[in-house]
Amino acid sequence: MSRRHFTFLCGGDGLVATLDPAPGRTALLLVSGGNEVRAGAWNGQARFAARIAGQGFPVLRFDRRGVGDSEGFNAGFPSSADDLAAAVRALRAQCPQVDRVVALGNCDAASALMLAQGAGLDALVLSNPWTIEDEAEEAPAEVVRDHYRRRLADPAAIKRLLTGQVSLAKLVRSLASAMRPAPAAPDGLAAQMAQGIAGFAGDIRFLVAGRDRTGLAFLSRWDKADTRIRTCAGATHSYVEPEAQEWLAEQVLEVLRG
Repeated sequence: MSRRHFTFLCGGDGLVATLDPAPGRTALLLVSGGNEVRAGAWNGQARFAARIAGQGFPVLRFDRRGVGDSEGFNAGFPSSADDLAAAVRALRAQCPQVDRVVALGNCDAASALMLAQGAGLDALVLSNPWTIEDEAEEAPAEVVRDHYRRRLADPAAIKRLLTGQVSLAKLVRSLASAMRPAPAAPDGLAAQMAQGIAGFAGDIRFLVAGRDRTGLAFLSRWDKADTRIRTCAGATHSYVEPEAQEWLAEQVLEVLRG
């Protein structure tokens, strides 16, 4: 079946969407992170949508207000609850056979879904949720430890250390940062996100790319005993590695299949 493009309304603004049709009764809503358009970086979300639709699940992508081809003012991910709810309604209208909708969001798209209390969806796949409130803040301990694990495996980095090309003062500060204990409970933005999904009745799966600063920062602010967390050790933020792409698709398909 051919890909369709259409518009729907949100607060009087026209939002542009793309549907990859399929006959299944469970559908996927792909939510873009940041100011990324619905096609995704390097057309990644468009390709992912075609892959999932090929497995029998309709997939809707859309540009929220003020992003890409959509009208309106871009108020950022914390203010996108209405956009998400409108997209869910549009998906159900376009695919009347659908009785279950799952959303996938990466980075602040995952955070937006959490802040919107699940936006009327039936299940959530939340990848590398954005929990960083200040880009200038000190990196979480998990991020620092991951950085030095990789440095210790790099002969060139070890040579720079042994030949005095690394600032010892900076190294000491970083090592002290790596020893910081994790917070006892989520705070700040992470706490708001936790509260947002506290009453969500559907399935939730957290995905973390093991080589991604955003994902590691999320882990540093979340309960590591949460059994809903899955980690792909070799993946970077957008799962561009072939094995990471396979892993991501399988994780999403597992949730879609219920």
